[in-house]
Amino acid sequence: MDTATFSNLSVAEIEITYRNPIKPSQRAKITRSQDCYTYNLLVANWGNTIELYEDFYVLLLNNANRVMGLVKIGSGGVTGCVVDIKKVFSIALAAGSVSNLILAHNHPSGSFIASQADISITKKIVEAGNLFDIKVLDHLIVTSEGFLSFADEGMI
Repeated sequence: MDTATFSNLSVAEIEITYRNPIKPSQRAKITRSQDCYTYNLLVANWGNTIELYEDFYVLLLNNANRVMGLVKIGSGGVTGCVVDIKKVFSIALAAGSVSNLILAHNHPSGSFIASQADISITKKIVEAGNLFDIKVLDHLIVTSEGFLSFADEGMI
């Protein structure tokens, strides 16, 4: 990282970049919750760890609901994962044309039941998204055998 000098003080210079080599027309388009699972956008990232520990991902979408990227926000143990809301939105804002988000995390137990912590973090991220005009379209709980969609269940 470069440094810049201001009034005899040196400070780190921050560089924010987003590169997507995939043409917009070739990016997966999300029209329903099943698309995330069908396109294997999420499950492939867990691989063999989907039943070992909990990870939290965010799928970044443009205004046409084309996938701009997928980012892991946190990794935890078998019963939980820390999700830093500032990290979610700093990444979304750095990507520039993000208009929508889909949240996803796995339950190593295989359970499709949303915990109170799952519901609470979803509500906080939705509220924060409203401040930035970034809509949270869904939150998926993913297992090796399927998923639960907060949107499909009327929870978002």
